[in-house]
Amino acid sequence: MEKLKVVVDSIGRQGEGNLAITLLPVQPHNLPAWQAGAHIDIYLPNQMTRQYSLTGNPTQQDQYVICVKKEQLSRGGSQYIHEHLRVGQHIEISPPRNLFPLKTAEEYLLVAAGIGITPILAMAEQLEAQKKTFELYYCVKTPLHLAFTSRWRQGIKFGKIHVLYSSLGESLRIEHPESLQQPLASKRLYLCGPESFMHEYQQYAMQLGWQADQIHLEAFHPPQLQPSSLDSAADAGFQIKLQRSGQIFHVPEQQSIASVLLEHQVSIPLSCEMGMCGACLTRVLAGEVDHRDSVQSENEKNASEQYIALCCSRAKSPVLELDL
Repeated sequence: MEKLKVVVDSIGRQGEGNLAITLLPVQPHNLPAWQAGAHIDIYLPNQMTRQYSLTGNPTQQDQYVICVKKEQLSRGGSQYIHEHLRVGQHIEISPPRNLFPLKTAEEYLLVAAGIGITPILAMAEQLEAQKKTFELYYCVKTPLHLAFTSRWRQGIKFGKIHVLYSSLGESLRIEHPESLQQPLASKRLYLCGPESFMHEYQQYAMQLGWQADQIHLEAFHPPQLQPSSLDSAADAGFQIKLQRSGQIFHVPEQQSIASVLLEHQVSIPLSCEMGMCGACLTRVLAGEVDHRDSVQSENEKNASEQYIALCCSRAKSPVLELDL
């Protein structure tokens, strides 16, 4: 997968426990265009790959901005960024990918909790630029946890912004937005935050009459496979051949290609391990792939040059030869 070289231009605090990082291209040219909801992979010097939503205004192509919360149970991604990343440091990133895009609608209801504001802010900026009507509810613990304060102070012309502080007893679990009570077919609902929060809100919205295709959540889990795919021959064992070393390994049922490779000390990039990020996409030199990721488009999955997500996809043929 293509990698872009960028430099850390600035690091700034955006609410309690959050850092906003501005990335500029190393070479004097614009970065690839992106739309609200997109994310990038960041290849950290500690050999970890992490995905972060792009935030800010999508029309700014000369820079990317991410906002990273330091997780208490960090496996090294947010911890490295908070403790070791420095201004002027060169790192590599992937081009933007979008699994959470804005769909066409007449009105939008945007709901964010905590660090979930990162893609939601980009959506608000995009809708504002398009002069489309929207309403945004942003839930945080206290005023000290509020991110992008200066942006909210600038005001929004075409949307309405509501900030709720749970420390003051304000909660969307208690007081639901009036616009949520009006599930018109012309509306779309976007949710981003803790998974329990999103699931609860999704269920409540559907009880009010919102249709499933009107509700969009930031993907923290892989899409469910259809039973026909789960029952396919690809769930039986198969072999993988590594082109560079000539090694051949058996991939049994209920075990991923990635886990087999790691068992045999074959170094591969891994991040989400759910087929959502693209960190482990590897070129296939021979064999037929049973694609189970949500990163590649249908055109990419049917292209002459095939790539496989090592963490979740399998083989339809007895052997897959990989560019490893």
